[in-house]
Amino acid sequence: MKKLLAPVCALALLLAGCGQPAAPAAEDDTLRVLATTYPVYLFTTAVTQGVEGVEVSLLVNQQTSCLHDYTLTVADMKAIEGADVIVMNGAGLEDFMDDALAASDAPVIDCSEGIDLLPALGHEGHDHDTEYDPHIWMSYENAAVMLENIHAGLEELDPDHGEAYAGNLTAATGELEYDQDKLAALAGKPLITFHDGFQYFAQATGLNLLKAIEEEEGAEASAAEIQEMVSLIGEYDIPAIFTEVNGSDSTAQAISRETGCGVSQLDMIMSGEGSGMGPYLEAMEQNMDTIAEALG
Repeated sequence: MKKLLAPVCALALLLAGCGQPAAPAAEDDTLRVLATTYPVYLFTTAVTQGVEGVEVSLLVNQQTSCLHDYTLTVADMKAIEGADVIVMNGAGLEDFMDDALAASDAPVIDCSEGIDLLPALGHEGHDHDTEYDPHIWMSYENAAVMLENIHAGLEELDPDHGEAYAGNLTAATGELEYDQDKLAALAGKPLITFHDGFQYFAQATGLNLLKAIEEEEGAEASAAEIQEMVSLIGEYDIPAIFTEVNGSDSTAQAISRETGCGVSQLDMIMSGEGSGMGPYLEAMEQNMDTIAEALG
């Protein structure tokens, strides 16, 4: 199949956790699609649902809140080598696999194409500063663009199944509807997170993101940042702050003891089980419910 795909590698569109490990490519008619991250996997399986001859695998499905320091394994390298097409998040999230992508002859679908990227937050003083916030899947509006990019890329590569891809796209994007009552409950609420990945989520839901800090081993919040958060909690009378389900909560708990505010967890959807839109929609709805309940 890879030989059949080679001519489309120059297309501008393509240049730019759940899933089973990718199998090595074989000389058959199967289109082997490798999704780099769990959100991308969910969107790709939604677009390819029921399409014969298409096999979607997931590269990274680990309980992690950050991929900046991820190192590709031997199995990862084999998965990349065996892929006919690679679907990536883009916006710098997969910087850890730049060399592997350069060595691969598989075309790449970049899901971030056409998305209005926001500047990165929360990495001040870290050695992996990025220009843009790559957590683009954390809004329904961006998810719709990502789905369209996947559909367009696969339709170019596999036009025989274009109608099926288009039908799946329509069904998937039709599910991306906010509960208006939940949006009304969140509008203007002050948000402090111990992960830098909720900027798009806050923008889409009307939350007032006051502070976001990315904590990692050896790069914890500074005394000045902690004091700033304590002051913000007092100023805005904030009843709760939020950590990421796979992230550190030590500083958040310390602030909680000092201020009396609660600590709740949000989900970045970086790992999980299942495919299609279901796990994504459930996690997003749960995040909205968690914030609404914690903030009152």
